[in-house]
Amino acid sequence: MKVLVINSGSSSIKYQLFDMGDESVLCSGLVERIGEEVGSLTHKIAPDTDAADKQVLEQPIPDHEVGMTLAIDLICGEQGVVKDKSEIAAIGHRIVHGGEKLHQPTLVDDSVVEELEKIIPLAPLHNPGHLAGISVARSLFPDVPQVVVMDTAYHQTLPPEAYMYALPYELYDELRIRRYGFHGTSHCYVAKEAARIVGKSFDEFNVITVHLGNGCSMTATKNGKAVDTSMGITPLEGLVMGTRSGDVDPALHALLARTKDMTSEDVDRMLNKESGLKGLCGMNDMRDIHAAIEKGDEKAKLALDVQTYRNRKYIGSFMAVLGTVDAIVFTAGIGENDNIVRRESVKGLECFGVKIDEEINAQRASEPLKISTDDSSVAVWVIPTNEELAIARETKDVLNG
Repeated sequence: MKVLVINSGSSSIKYQLFDMGDESVLCSGLVERIGEEVGSLTHKIAPDTDAADKQVLEQPIPDHEVGMTLAIDLICGEQGVVKDKSEIAAIGHRIVHGGEKLHQPTLVDDSVVEELEKIIPLAPLHNPGHLAGISVARSLFPDVPQVVVMDTAYHQTLPPEAYMYALPYELYDELRIRRYGFHGTSHCYVAKEAARIVGKSFDEFNVITVHLGNGCSMTATKNGKAVDTSMGITPLEGLVMGTRSGDVDPALHALLARTKDMTSEDVDRMLNKESGLKGLCGMNDMRDIHAAIEKGDEKAKLALDVQTYRNRKYIGSFMAVLGTVDAIVFTAGIGENDNIVRRESVKGLECFGVKIDEEINAQRASEPLKISTDDSSVAVWVIPTNEELAIARETKDVLNG
């Protein structure tokens, strides 16, 4: 069975084609700058060992239909990894926000599309792009089953005391304002991988998963079910991110309206696109921040300290939620590659049994790596995430009933 996984954004389409027999990647690609004067498509045939297997197109890509058609032309045909579109058995779509109704992988039909349209206000930056990708895929593959996999689904097991906000209850009744959580596909994947690696049944496994990239989130999983998470009704709440603030006092909006004459849209844009690491030091790439710190940049050092302090604060609070913690797992771009952020994020937690081996932590690895000491009562791991494979597995499972 061959499964095509699509992650469609407002101006981009990321895709991977899997052979689910051995879960290998046949090809992958990224369509960027859709709707701009000049767009681009980068297509790679796996394994990516030969530069000749990489194709780059630069041309106007006015909409998602043109972008996806260009990608399909490279995937299928004489030069493609499959000879005909009919070889693709299913398509899986990543959806950032599924609301309360879409809480498990679901076959796409008109009612699913209507529900995703209804909850656009909960994810105005993401769901319109997802809907565009679904529409194009259904048009290009009218007879191929398509499945939506929601980033919010894994967190649907949160208890009410974790997902409810202390707001007038009618806001939940009318608008379903509550904590949803995001990066669920990633959290679920690495949590299950950690349980498998340590040889423990997932339904008896307690783990804190720390997803650190340009977007950052943390989830506490108890006995195989998510019980708390850092992100909220949108992907803004919680940890310090590349350009997103994470937690702030909600009164900030009114204060800035009074003192800076900022509209709610102005504040929303600032918190999402001009804050976080970028707001503190002008940079949102951690590699640039480390280089600046080495040159004595105090704002860069402050940005690192603020982010890792927030990480540490959430890890401690989630340890309290879980009671017993089998493992802490770092994943995603920063979590997998930045030993300094990992070290600082657990610094001072030795009294809770968290000890990391500095030499092992400094290693670079593409495979799961245990970075805690032998006498650490909580295992600390670095496990690469693979959201696309997780979506392909979920899609296959839906087709198999």
